[in-house]
Amino acid sequence: MDLLLKDKIIIVTGGGKGIGEAIAHVLAGEGAIPVIIGRNAEDNKLVADSIASKSGLAFTITAELSDPDHCRKAIEETVAKAGRIDGLVNNAGINDGVDLENGTYERFIASLHQNLVHYYLMAHHALPYLKRANGSIVNITSKTAETGQGNTSAYAASNGGRYALTREWAVELLKYGIRVNAVVVAECWTPAYSEWIKTLSDPEEKLREIRSKIPLGNRMTTPSEIAQTVAFLLSEKSSHTTGQQIHVDGGYVHLDRALANA
Repeated sequence: MDLLLKDKIIIVTGGGKGIGEAIAHVLAGEGAIPVIIGRNAEDNKLVADSIASKSGLAFTITAELSDPDHCRKAIEETVAKAGRIDGLVNNAGINDGVDLENGTYERFIASLHQNLVHYYLMAHHALPYLKRANGSIVNITSKTAETGQGNTSAYAASNGGRYALTREWAVELLKYGIRVNAVVVAECWTPAYSEWIKTLSDPEEKLREIRSKIPLGNRMTTPSEIAQTVAFLLSEKSSHTTGQQIHVDGGYVHLDRALANA
């Protein structure tokens, strides 16, 4: 299916690794021009170079999005480089383990800036350009807002905020024809996930346990599967879809987990 994304300028925050990297590659494969924004210039360049090796084009911008001023500058630099913005994928963030019992005010607020505040700021600063392009926004979020996880209050709160902002923006931006949707991630195999599993006492056993609870195929979601859904939601092929939270998780959140072992 041609998603009609050729030459569309689409910002991907956290595009240098993991899910963001997969999104950048899928968008480039559809002929779009991803703008990879992240704190690590080398990671950003590696993704852009990989896209270029496949005859695609990507721009890179180094920014620390937990800094509000960097968010504004990232949008300004995008427009200076590309001239417009057709889509925004808010993806950057990290499950940083700021819990209730041992967390602090300072760490909680810092985590909100790292995981939620820049979603608002990137959309706020990009909005004038999205209005001109009748663009769309996709927010990447996590199951933790629905299921909880334990020991990650700030991250769960941030994801609850991402859910709420998706619905709120979908309503506010109806008048501009700007669609806003969220893709909800559960158990997705990324470099960060791989590093986390290694910190456990028996990583292989824990991984087998997690996989066994994923109803569809007893396997982890791949970043590419997330990315394909994001590309669809950015495209006119989903032209009457807005305010939705799409779970790409093999049924992990909503299906009876007894099915996984059936």
